[in-house]
Amino acid sequence: MASTELRSYLDHLVVMAPDLASGVAWCEATLGITPGPGGEHPLMGTHNRLLRIDGPAFPGAYLEIIAINPKATPLRAAPLKRWFDMDDAALMQDVARNGPRLCHWVARVPNLSGSLQSWLAQGLDAGSALQAQRPTPQGLLQWQISVRDDGVRLMQGCLPTLIQWGEVHPAANMADSGLVLSEFTLMHPQAQALRLALDAAGVQGVHVQTGPVALQAVLQTPRGEVVLSSLA
Repeated sequence: MASTELRSYLDHLVVMAPDLASGVAWCEATLGITPGPGGEHPLMGTHNRLLRIDGPAFPGAYLEIIAINPKATPLRAAPLKRWFDMDDAALMQDVARNGPRLCHWVARVPNLSGSLQSWLAQGLDAGSALQAQRPTPQGLLQWQISVRDDGVRLMQGCLPTLIQWGEVHPAANMADSGLVLSEFTLMHPQAQALRLALDAAGVQGVHVQTGPVALQAVLQTPRGEVVLSSLA
């Protein structure tokens, strides 16, 4: 990743699940692959499973299946909210009713504070940069991530959460899944504002179109092309 470390890219897709077991079952049924191990996020009271999907257009990209950990109490205490709108009752009820689905994405940036300031200049408040970490068998993963106090995903999830990794990126220790993300498209009624925000953060390789809110990822898999959509 050394040659791209000064650029901004899609870091990972976020698939929200009502629980990790159903997330794993969704992944096996949809992509034909059992996701690899993940970990727990003590700050947010969530846990995940991960799957590498990187390719030429999206270096270091992976897919995250995330769910609230029913056995954990977030260190980020109320009234502060979890990331990705995971404390939004309507969203979680929808996921429980319709099953796991693509709901958000995270962009990797080399200078998180600078990107957040650029967005503020455009009237976009993505929150502050939080320090986060989780243990792995290979050592401690550390990162900074943008989270609003209310946990809201801006532009209904089309505007990414921003992340700046520490010395280690998680994809470096993920097995090859046989999956490749070949295309990622965002649709939003305010497509021009979304495009300007992505340009301000230097995000590469993402298509933006005008239309009803939707996120769409095209994956090349051993069973052929699979399209993931945020639409239930």
